[in-house]
Amino acid sequence: MYNYDNLSKYKVFLCVAECGSISQSAEQLYISQPAVSMTIKKLEESLGTTLFLRKPRGVVLTENGRLLYDGVKQALNMLSDTESNLKHLENNGRLRIAASNVLCKYLLMPYLQKFTEKYPFTDVSITCTSSANAHKMLEECKIDVALMAKPDNISGLEYYPLGAIQDTFVCTPSYLKRLNCNGFEIFERGNIMLLNKDNVSRMHINNYYAENNINPTHILEVNDMDMLIEFAKIGIGVSCVVKQFVKNELSNGSLIEINLPNAIPPRETGFLYNQNIQPFNDNILRLININ
Repeated sequence: MYNYDNLSKYKVFLCVAECGSISQSAEQLYISQPAVSMTIKKLEESLGTTLFLRKPRGVVLTENGRLLYDGVKQALNMLSDTESNLKHLENNGRLRIAASNVLCKYLLMPYLQKFTEKYPFTDVSITCTSSANAHKMLEECKIDVALMAKPDNISGLEYYPLGAIQDTFVCTPSYLKRLNCNGFEIFERGNIMLLNKDNVSRMHINNYYAENNINPTHILEVNDMDMLIEFAKIGIGVSCVVKQFVKNELSNGSLIEINLPNAIPPRETGFLYNQNIQPFNDNILRLININ
């Protein structure tokens, strides 16, 4: 059991130690000199030691008094730091985000940069995972917000749209020339590079294939869209990527877009979160409204 009987006396003790004067301490503490002297006397009695040596022009700490001063000062500084941290947590808190690698890189980063500049004391954690797993983590309250393509079912959740992304097929000019075809024929002749089957983007493309009776002959699967972009750039096949994420390559001509008879339907992306969890994490709204 901790004994806190002397806590109120330590404030007086520190003031006297730092002022080196009973009278000056009384003025700073707005109490009488006898009250200061009595407090120090009671503290000395409770500790069974002398804390100050009385001098003609004030008081100085004894060896034991210096030991107590150092301990009390350190303890109160720790308490002050803890209070400051609690205030930061109260005012800024934390924010847990989940997104796929590619959405994190191309969409989340601009938001996150502005957010951390405006709210530097907020603890932010980011989980790079598949959109499907991000959705699951949100339902299990393991994260606060997920950045993902809009799911078919958002029952009980809120969705803040950021805009549409457009999937497309790209390759180098030399690879397309080597194929000597265009349109749906590329799926019969070309090396088609896609994300893994459990990826939400891949599921979207599989639906496009089914609707257009497309059956690719040669498929190379990877788990990262950046790799799809890099593979396409070295000319080993046709990659299915998000058009917005290869705008520089399309602009400088290192990659070209395959003209398809039917365009792939665009997908809406945005922030998914649970408005009903109490207390609600206001950092969610701070993030999505940062722009």
